[in-house]
Amino acid sequence: MDLRTDIVLLDLGHDRAVEVGFLHGARLFRRLAGAIACLTVPLLAGCTGPLSTLDPAGPNAAAVARLWWVMLAGAGLIFALVMICLLLAYRRRTRARGSVGTWVVGLGLVFPTTTLTLLLGYAIVTGERLLPHPGQEVLRLDGTARQWTWNFVYPDGGPAIPDGGPLVIPVGRPVDIHVTSEDVIHSFWIPRLGGKIDALPGHVNVIRLQASEPGRFGAQCAEFCGLGHTQMFFWVDAVPEENFRQRAEARR
Repeated sequence: MDLRTDIVLLDLGHDRAVEVGFLHGARLFRRLAGAIACLTVPLLAGCTGPLSTLDPAGPNAAAVARLWWVMLAGAGLIFALVMICLLLAYRRRTRARGSVGTWVVGLGLVFPTTTLTLLLGYAIVTGERLLPHPGQEVLRLDGTARQWTWNFVYPDGGPAIPDGGPLVIPVGRPVDIHVTSEDVIHSFWIPRLGGKIDALPGHVNVIRLQASEPGRFGAQCAEFCGLGHTQMFFWVDAVPEENFRQRAEARR
């Protein structure tokens, strides 16, 4: 507000000045919301490609993407209501404090706490469902990371993996990948098929992935592990079960 606006506010009196100030704040909030919306749309439009977590190609990746959207919606709702509380507090600061306190405590404290608790519960349940559980026809795959390559072995039999060639998994069948490292900490990640897991020296972590459709998916080490970190990219080919069995028989 410029000097002329300040003089007008002084002439109008304190209550009117607060009301005019609230209108300026509301106008600024609407402009800010519009700018955020304009920036968000093109950013979300780019959430595709071989390394996109928002373009899932399997049930585990779909659960991760769904969790991301739920978290985004919850965070956006909390942000919007906190902004509303600030505007209401600014508008009503000359009125009874009890009314303003109810808004601030109710929407500024109780609602965010409740929402965050629900989001935490949803995240814990989703994470539990993503853990490997026995009782399914699971394909085991051992993956060892080193600077700066990945080495994969099928202990129970599977198609040969040539040096630099794609990792092959069957479509519609869960795959448990036992991940470890020979030197430093790496991180195994196939974004379109599931979450990521660390590859730790001297320790084995297990991650379950599954592809629901044939295709080629990008995979990357997600932990900076040295100057050759970017070289630890590889492809994963999801093929029909019959094709996978034929490759395994050819290997034998």
